[in-house]
Amino acid sequence: MLATENRVRVFWQPGCTSCLRTKEFLTRNGVDYESINVHGNEAGMEELRKLGARSVPIVARGDKFVFAQTLTDVIRFLDLKIKQQEQLSPEQLMGKLDLVLGSAARYIRQIPAAEMEKPFRNRNRPKRVLSHHIFRIVEGFLESMADGKLLTYDRIMEDHSGDLRTPENIARYGEGVLARAKDWWRAYPDKTCQQPMETYFGSHPVHVVLERTVWHPAQHTRQLMLILEELGIKPDRPLTAQDLAGLPLPEKAWDED
Repeated sequence: MLATENRVRVFWQPGCTSCLRTKEFLTRNGVDYESINVHGNEAGMEELRKLGARSVPIVARGDKFVFAQTLTDVIRFLDLKIKQQEQLSPEQLMGKLDLVLGSAARYIRQIPAAEMEKPFRNRNRPKRVLSHHIFRIVEGFLESMADGKLLTYDRIMEDHSGDLRTPENIARYGEGVLARAKDWWRAYPDKTCQQPMETYFGSHPVHVVLERTVWHPAQHTRQLMLILEELGIKPDRPLTAQDLAGLPLPEKAWDED
């Protein structure tokens, strides 16, 4: 019984970028864990609620858990003797953000309007919401940097796509977010990004939160390319492995298991 109680559990849902990355990371490093997909799983959601968590991914052991938005926190929680890959500099991350958000806007414009209300694969979320979310992640970060308030899960998950609807409108919104991000970076005085930032997954240097604010949309943009390919549409100037090099991305673009 003790072995079962101490077994690592991972709570996740399909299409979740951090969920896929966390599971790949644990598997790659030989960590045995129980996989609990909470999507459409009331029993799994109840387990999650009993822990005191309401977002995924969560890595738990017994009644203790950690938000798995950063692998550093997972490594510390499980006391793993693992060295992570070196972070890109903030300047490099902003260059990747420019590339990623510009690409996302191009791909969204390629999605037929009739497809925007349809879900993708095993996630009950319209493509319209996914498309908006890519830019909302960055917008939420910028808002918290501006007002100094906690970067909450609810903030980055806010969905205004119902006011935008069309691929063109969502793409234009995204280009506006990118322009604001560039303005923020030009004016931001601490180019090392070492100041602490309060988030729903803990207090971290701005550098750490910025890295997540870049790789998270990058993973979803990979999913846009997958959506287009399954629709028989060739993505306009596909992002390559070299384009995304240095970002702590999962290997796969989508989580089915």
